[in-house]
Amino acid sequence: MAWIYLVVSGVLETVWAAALSQSRGFSRLGPSLLFVGALALSMGGLALALRELPVGTAYAVWVGIGAVGTALYGMAVLGEPATTARLLCLLAIVGGVAGLKVLHG
Repeated sequence: MAWIYLVVSGVLETVWAAALSQSRGFSRLGPSLLFVGALALSMGGLALALRELPVGTAYAVWVGIGAVGTALYGMAVLGEPATTARLLCLLAIVGGVAGLKVLHG
């Protein structure tokens, strides 16, 4: 279950990061409320995952999922450039996250 909590929490990190951007400095109520809710759920899920996973592994995986998800959201929805170099860097993060999962005892 810890890995499921961790992956869901990482996806929620993408949600809160996107909502934070859309809140425009907390000047828009809807995105601001989504940010607070997603942030709370994301942190709660990370806390549950940390019951069974080492903090170094869990935090790195959580951040990696959130970073890749947020970058892909920016490219797909916000029109940020999807250059080969950027995509290769994201692939490197995915590889690192997968490696941490595989190497976790």
